[in-house]
Amino acid sequence: MLQEIRTIQQFYALMKATWKVRRRQVARIMRGKSPGIQDCERLAAHLDALRAIPRRDGRFELTTGRIAGGGALYLELDYEIGELQKDLIFLRQGEEALLAHLQRLHSGFQDQLAAAIHFCAGMQPESGCLISDRDGTVNNYCGRYLSSVQSSYNAVFLCRFAARMVRHAVILSSAPLSGGGLEELTVSPAGWLVLAGSKGREYLDEKARRGALAIEPQQQRQLDRLNRRLAGLLQQPRYELFALIGSGLQFKFGQTTVARQDIYGSIPAEESERFAELILDLIREIDPDGRCFRSEDTGKDIEIILTLPDGSGFRDFDKGDGIRFLDSELSLHLDRGGNLVCGDTASDIPMITAAAACSPDLWTIFVSEDAVLKEAVRHACPRAHFVSQPDILVSVFNALAQDGK
Repeated sequence: MLQEIRTIQQFYALMKATWKVRRRQVARIMRGKSPGIQDCERLAAHLDALRAIPRRDGRFELTTGRIAGGGALYLELDYEIGELQKDLIFLRQGEEALLAHLQRLHSGFQDQLAAAIHFCAGMQPESGCLISDRDGTVNNYCGRYLSSVQSSYNAVFLCRFAARMVRHAVILSSAPLSGGGLEELTVSPAGWLVLAGSKGREYLDEKARRGALAIEPQQQRQLDRLNRRLAGLLQQPRYELFALIGSGLQFKFGQTTVARQDIYGSIPAEESERFAELILDLIREIDPDGRCFRSEDTGKDIEIILTLPDGSGFRDFDKGDGIRFLDSELSLHLDRGGNLVCGDTASDIPMITAAAACSPDLWTIFVSEDAVLKEAVRHACPRAHFVSQPDILVSVFNALAQDGK
């Protein structure tokens, strides 16, 4: 019987169910077993349920359920549906069928794949590490963080590369590690990858050990106070929807993100502006002198960031700081060389800068077609290559791992 998905809450519950199935499948494949038939059928049923969601004007219509005011959200589900389609091709028909599908999806796929493999020919990653951003780099971009569940094929390709080609593979994201973060979205089994959240400020390593970079106690108390107030605010019926759109509410280690809008404009502009001002008032109430937090309003999200002392002023913690912490904490030994850093935005360039400061043999592959960003990446690391899609990058990893097994 076809599962009926009508509310945003039911939609997120279904995506969580796909996480469980995908994780089991990846574990089977990495143990050398064939995909489970029943789990393939479950994923197919989940895909049918998503496709059956009513549409209006080309977008999927989901009601806001118990949330005060009712109403509906109109969403595109390209990521959720597209990744399930890819998984079913991979699990039922095999790797070659998936690569043929990716070639049809992405212009120049085969040429880009061959060029990137050629670029990597002189690299010796077995003596070094992979450090990569997640969303937009090794994971296709999704408009809602809570439903950006990793695909089975993606996890298998990354795990193969981690097992056969590098000493450590680190997925470093600005997202939180837990509480709707990397742990809940990653279907790679434990033991294959280091998951580093909050720009590298917290981690879960291959041996399931957790760690975090200490925050100054007064700042932590202020952030805890702010997070409690935000959590209480978004439990109120009139504001509950903001936790379910876009980035939602993310309690990171040393930073908090709260959505005020999504890429579909689901919230009326005036309501979004009022909510943003409410959040900024709350920040000013808790930190009136602006010495603890810096806030940034992107129009979609409000980022609330703990500052770091920097000479006579303050600055943000960036992914370069995260790499330096992880290198020391996890004994990555980036100084041994052969390291590969991957990203897709300017916020990932500090990773290159930090790695370059201690690595004699640094390489980078970025997922970008932006000429300005490409120039900045090349300036930070002369050994730079570019691809247009995360699917191409993870397919490169898989090809290198297959050749190196």
